[in-house]
Amino acid sequence: MGRKFEVRKAAMAKTMLKKSKLYSRYGKEIYMIAKSSGANPDSNLSLKHLIDKAKRAQVPADVIKRNIQKAEKGIGEDFVPYRYEGFGPGGVGIIVDTLTDNVNRTVSEVRNCFTKVGQKMGVSGSVEHGYKHQSYVTVKGMDEETVFETLLMEDIEVTDISEEDGIVEIESDGYSMDKITKALTDADETIEIIESETGWYPHDEIELTEEQQAAFDKMMDMLNDCEDVQTIYHNAKEKEE
Repeated sequence: MGRKFEVRKAAMAKTMLKKSKLYSRYGKEIYMIAKSSGANPDSNLSLKHLIDKAKRAQVPADVIKRNIQKAEKGIGEDFVPYRYEGFGPGGVGIIVDTLTDNVNRTVSEVRNCFTKVGQKMGVSGSVEHGYKHQSYVTVKGMDEETVFETLLMEDIEVTDISEEDGIVEIESDGYSMDKITKALTDADETIEIIESETGWYPHDEIELTEEQQAAFDKMMDMLNDCEDVQTIYHNAKEKEE
């Protein structure tokens, strides 16, 4: 995978979660997508992509199967997506996406993560404007020109495309990921989709002082411990290893 993709992917929050927490988050999302759009991955591209992503994260097959079966049977909780925005240490803009069956509990827990480090949640849109919603797909087994022509034939707009060491990296808007992977695999079943991500990526990054970084890390740990938090986006510059 090219450096360009890795740098952009690093804009997403760290998700060094305990396995049980990781399984729970994937399970909840699989359940909701299967329940809302169908439990057959062959006809539900979003579910297929999520299952593939869960497998790459080493989520056990029984966790995936159990949540799909729950959706098919119509059992289990109903979760609603909510987004919270705010500013963390050093003015870092933070977006917190959640799936919850109890909004009052969730907003209280998320707000507590901000206030514990002396920060406050903002109103809707206060942070999101500093991000762009993008999809990034990397593919092996098809050259850049063929990839571009294939997507062009399917009327899929590409904002950037490049090839490095036989791997083609595609950048598009945040709603095109499933369309891109389907178009390419339909054109050539032998190709390999190495990675596919969709998310919110910051226009600019903020470099934190040592003290601010410590508070920020504490805040990320607390947010990741919240049961209803699914994904966290931030524009803090990644620390050099």
